[in-house]
Amino acid sequence: MRVQRIRPTRLAVVGLTLATAGALALPAGAAAAATPAAAGTTGPLISYVVNTKANHGQVQKVEQAIAALGGAVVQSYEQIGVVIARSTDTQFAVRLRPAKGVDSVGASRTAGILQSDVEATEAATAPAAAPADGSEPLEANQWDMRQIGVDKAHKISLGSRDVTVGVLDSGIEATHEDLAANVDASQSVSCIDGGKPNTAWQAWQPTTSDHGTHVAGTIAAAKNGKGIVGIAPNVRLASVKVVDDGGFIYPEYAICGFVWAGEHHFKVTNNSYYIDPWLFNCKNDPDQAAITTAVRRAVAFSQRNGVLNVAAAGNENIDLAHKTVDTSSPDDTTPGTRPVDQSCLSLPTELPGVIVTTSVGVNGEKSYYSSYGKGVATVAAPGGDARYQLPDTPDKNGRVLSTVTGGGYGYKQGTSMASPHTTGVVALLASTFPWADPEELTELLLNQAESHACPTVPYNPGGAGAWTATCEGGENDNGFYGAGIINAQKAVQWWR
Repeated sequence: MRVQRIRPTRLAVVGLTLATAGALALPAGAAAAATPAAAGTTGPLISYVVNTKANHGQVQKVEQAIAALGGAVVQSYEQIGVVIARSTDTQFAVRLRPAKGVDSVGASRTAGILQSDVEATEAATAPAAAPADGSEPLEANQWDMRQIGVDKAHKISLGSRDVTVGVLDSGIEATHEDLAANVDASQSVSCIDGGKPNTAWQAWQPTTSDHGTHVAGTIAAAKNGKGIVGIAPNVRLASVKVVDDGGFIYPEYAICGFVWAGEHHFKVTNNSYYIDPWLFNCKNDPDQAAITTAVRRAVAFSQRNGVLNVAAAGNENIDLAHKTVDTSSPDDTTPGTRPVDQSCLSLPTELPGVIVTTSVGVNGEKSYYSSYGKGVATVAAPGGDARYQLPDTPDKNGRVLSTVTGGGYGYKQGTSMASPHTTGVVALLASTFPWADPEELTELLLNQAESHACPTVPYNPGGAGAWTATCEGGENDNGFYGAGIINAQKAVQWWR
């Protein structure tokens, strides 16, 4: 899912048409003091995740081992026993794996450190004066909000200032008229400098992508008579920049983001991306196994510190419960085709405790691009489907309208747009039930969802064979909609 190259399947935004879319490691039982593998040739500068025990002494030993091999330590997260390192030695991982205290080592990318590229947004009508009924100037175009009862929810609650939502994305434009009141600079950070947190204001602003700003508006655009309104317009937003200027979300960025969220005790984070460069990380590959371990530890750390993480299901129309092939990885160099199975995970989407959101269009049915899966999908939310128009909105646009950079407003579609709807509803739940921990918030989220059964006929949108899908499960729990479509009105009611 990363941001739309930011390609259709990365930051989970989709386009407007269906076409868019040394020596060997030591053998078991070998002595720990064995001679390290000989240095390899010099290659591009690559980042690595190095996993060890979560204590100061072990992390120090690993840092020393990295230095001894000519590598550089970028950042150490003692809380979870993960060290981010860099090296130009092509045998660096092989040489480091036998070192004392090292659990696993994995290259976090296949390309050298350097990037570019941008995404486009369809512009919306410029906001006029606020209507006499007190709604926002562009609120009439927010079909997504009406679909999940946000207008009714706002008669009861706009959310609490005690709730902070972390937007792990490409940055939030903090000066935007609809976001400025809610972006909390004291809790914002950039993680794209090799996984090191940088709290400088400019560092966590968007540069080449408006994706994070769009996501943020859906969650918490202010109710101020300017433009649109978010689901929880009174909560705080923390910009946690994990997308670099090339549109990549490498493991070290996400690890930094989840640890930051845990340390700052956010109530919920939104994650509309998959972690590059692998669509799925498989345990039989040492690099991918190490990445999974490191990211899993970071996500678990955030959860232990009270954070519920929400993620987008992805835009590949893949049945995540029955994976067979990956044709898009590694996405930072040359993708190939490889077999995958259920042990291969999309990160962070398929980690324990993460809320997985699929997308529906204006008709309330699964969006053609949305990935899905029985036992994987948690809930569904509006993400848009350009194939459908809305006769009751001024511009008849079937995509999701939200804030974009440059102080504007624009339309996007994707599970990237569905996920922040769920995040906004979780923010309302956390405001209504301030005592709820991540497990309790998850239960509350499941309870407020509106059940939605699988289609009664084969799913084949517009006869496009590449987008066919099979829905498994019953009305209250199935692969397309999980427990159902989220409902903001129910989220703010103490009774259900």
